[in-house]
Amino acid sequence: MTGQNYIGGAWTDGGGEEMTSAAPATSQTLWTGRAASTDQAWDAMHAAASAFPGWSKRPLEERVAIVERYSGLASERKEEMALLIARETGKPLWDARTEAGAIAGKAKLALSAYHDRTPTETKETPAATLRIAHRPHGAMVVIGPFNFPGHLPNGHIVPALIAGNTVVFKPSEQTPAVAELMVSWWHEAGLPDGVLNLVQGGRAVGEALIGDPRTNGVLFTGGVKGGLAIHRALAGRPEVILALELGGNNPLIAWDIEDADAAARVVAKSAFITSGQRCTCARRLIVPDGAPGDRIVEAVANLIPRLRLGVPEDEPEPFLGPVIDARSADAVLDAQEAKLAAGAKAIVPAGRSNLGAAFVTPGLLDVTHGGHEDEEVFGPLLQVIRTPDFGEALHVANDTRFGLAAGLLSDDEALWDRFKTDIRAGIVNWNRQTTGASGAAPFGGPGLSGNHRPAGYYSADYCAWPMASMMEAGPLKDEAAMVGVLA
Repeated sequence: MTGQNYIGGAWTDGGGEEMTSAAPATSQTLWTGRAASTDQAWDAMHAAASAFPGWSKRPLEERVAIVERYSGLASERKEEMALLIARETGKPLWDARTEAGAIAGKAKLALSAYHDRTPTETKETPAATLRIAHRPHGAMVVIGPFNFPGHLPNGHIVPALIAGNTVVFKPSEQTPAVAELMVSWWHEAGLPDGVLNLVQGGRAVGEALIGDPRTNGVLFTGGVKGGLAIHRALAGRPEVILALELGGNNPLIAWDIEDADAAARVVAKSAFITSGQRCTCARRLIVPDGAPGDRIVEAVANLIPRLRLGVPEDEPEPFLGPVIDARSADAVLDAQEAKLAAGAKAIVPAGRSNLGAAFVTPGLLDVTHGGHEDEEVFGPLLQVIRTPDFGEALHVANDTRFGLAAGLLSDDEALWDRFKTDIRAGIVNWNRQTTGASGAAPFGGPGLSGNHRPAGYYSADYCAWPMASMMEAGPLKDEAAMVGVLA
């Protein structure tokens, strides 16, 4: 695919540096093109700012009709999107199909959230009629990640457009092809020129968009370093709405469980799905000291070699594929070496597969007595921590700067009652994988996992601002205007 940018309703070659996207599983080149230049990034912001008045004043039903046409295209072409996601990210096809389905289903959820979270309402009070309405912000910048290159930016774009905002979308430079396909569907659905713009590129393009004075909002899903850089860049600009989702060092406590093998399967789906490249993946497995914990750890260790690793379109389908690139694989293995040097013990060491440079076999380390750092290792590496009692397990689970996801595996409902009260996380599951999140619920958490603007169903909240009005219909009455004024 020869890639392009999409600015003001026109497809155009980029004026910046050359870019290439290669399949992490096969090294096949999927997309070649050029990043947007700084001038093109500013052109895209100009297009979005210019299109905002017309789009925001367009009747809601007309905006929704275009969103629904786009959603229909995404539904009809789910397999096309799934194949591209699988090739560009390395995800197994079953995993990519789940993401493609979420793209198609977002419009219905986002419309429900729009009416539920940001309605227009009137209430009668003794003083006057109270009206509460919601207004769009303006031109929004959406910066997407590589791990869910369609679903996560789509989760910002759809509610932003429904609310009446316009968008400049900068995808991850590692997944430009998925972004271009998605934007082409918006073009085909009849979205007016300038309402959605696509600019390809890396950090420099993102910085140009964030620094543009016409930017009214920045919606970012990605790593902590990137999120903190955006937060600093917007210091002193409180008028710019900022929504961050930045990952986590997520705990999974396994305690008082009869079926250790069943627990191991949930642990594997929590820690190793999408090759550990979900921000809700479990990074820390907390178990009891002694035999009860040993049973669970042994079951996980026995399951790891049976998890099928392979190319996305292999038959039978693999459970996990490569990480996004060889550099990311190096980062996982380097993190493991650092933990081992600091006192961790390898139960099942992660390693480089002979399938290719981006393939990492899942690892399981015991970091009870050293090697645990409060950092997110974005790959298939799970750390075991043993504790003497459940109270200490909760303390360890909360001993993190992050707060995105947490889970409890236990047969004891009383432990769940305690866990859901004491844990500090935004997504808190019981006897389910930590990676199971619903589009009908908020998605986010405290600490370094974000800035208290959860996505998912609550995306509607940061796509509009509230307007409160006191109203009294009919001709203005002098006594009402002057009461309390004249002696």
